[in-house]
Amino acid sequence: MKIKGILALSLVLGLLVLPLLANKSAVSIEAPASVQAGEEATIIINVAHRGNSSLHYTRRLVVMANGKEIARWDFSPGHRPEAENFSREVKLKIEAETEIEAEASCNLHGSAGPASAKIKISG
Repeated sequence: MKIKGILALSLVLGLLVLPLLANKSAVSIEAPASVQAGEEATIIINVAHRGNSSLHYTRRLVVMANGKEIARWDFSPGHRPEAENFSREVKLKIEAETEIEAEASCNLHGSAGPASAKIKISG
């Protein structure tokens, strides 16, 4: 009987504490501030999220350029990101000033919001 009580208490405490340890998926963008017109820019999207199990993981990462989707990764319980914090790289030919926006979403807690960066034309 004592073991069942301890297990039940552990389960309840786990359910109370785990949400405190979890968070929303957040992104940051590494991109050049400027490039020559027609040059290819390498854009790195960094995702930070506490939790990467079949029950709690980053579900989606979307990258937009001037409002148009240029990259997307969808994850599932059986196909999760490789780690809690991970990066993805996108290459994009820049013809004019470009605003890059990225957003990731946790399957349970949602998104911490989008991140954005501007790439200007130099010269």
